Amino acid sequence: MQQIVFLDTDTMAGADLSVLQIEGTQLRCYPTTSAAEVSKRIHNASIVISNKVVLNAAILAAAPQLRLICIAATGTNNVDLAAATAQGIQVCNVQDYALGAVPQHAMALLLALNNQIWQQQQAVLSGKWSQSPVFCLHQQPVQSLQGKIFTVVGYGGLGQATAQLAKAFGMQICLSERPDASTIRPGRVAFREALAKADVVSLHCPAQANMPPLLGSVQLSWLKPNALLINTARGALIDEAALLLALQQGRLAGAALDVLTQEPPPADHPFLTGALPNLLLSPHIAWATTESMQLLLQQLAENILAYIAGSPVRTCNMIGSSR
Repeated sequence: MQQIVFLDTDTMAGADLSVLQIEGTQLRCYPTTSAAEVSKRIHNASIVISNKVVLNAAILAAAPQLRLICIAATGTNNVDLAAATAQGIQVCNVQDYALGAVPQHAMALLLALNNQIWQQQQAVLSGKWSQSPVFCLHQQPVQSLQGKIFTVVGYGGLGQATAQLAKAFGMQICLSERPDASTIRPGRVAFREALAKADVVSLHCPAQANMPPLLGSVQLSWLKPNALLINTARGALIDEAALLLALQQGRLAGAALDVLTQEPPPADHPFLTGALPNLLLSPHIAWATTESMQLLLQQLAENILAYIAGSPVRTCNMIGSSR
């Protein structure tokens, strides 16, 4: 009987894991797994599921029975793909499971930031509305999104779905070309120009390993002072120190982030002081609606069943049929 080990089920927030109870296999689940615990837990496993637990070359070498790694995410940076391939281990991920969740959250961040929802709530609770001489309470001006330019950086499934929601608010969609592009594709706008004309920039692209942030101090300086920045992609896309300075100096109207470079962030992270009213944070949960998590688990089950049947799907490396 093949043993399946799921190393970090707490990342699924109590979702129903019964779909992973596959005939002919034995499922063993761990809420979390430290680096020191990984090798022992997967030593006899033939199938391992990991969301964020790192599976490097040394760990893989100590798992002689391992034949399949299912990443419970789209990104593959937590698995050494070259080592897995050399060892004959198939690696599969999950894809497009959050096409509804992430765009929804990106727009929620934009609306909360643009309409100053948190500040409005605090004003009401502090009694300012009750003291208003008129029926409403005017604070900082709120801008309409209609007619504003919504620049999308990364136009895959998530970028396309987010653009559709922005379009429903009457926004004009600007599709950014890749920063390093030598030619501009039809319908795209050069990266610098796309940033410079944006009223809102929404990031939906992967972060490149060993590369500088997509938005450093120079790139942030191309944005208009009244622009808003939304990031539901990867924290490494933004130079956080440069962003903090831009917000503090009023060179950027606001930013809303669901991801940071280090997750979870240290308690003394400068973004966590609460001192910036134009910075909105959520704890990397854009993907995590009940429906999207269940779809993710269903894809994991499909990956396992397909591998056992000898026809792997959603593969991340080139390995022959299952053994």
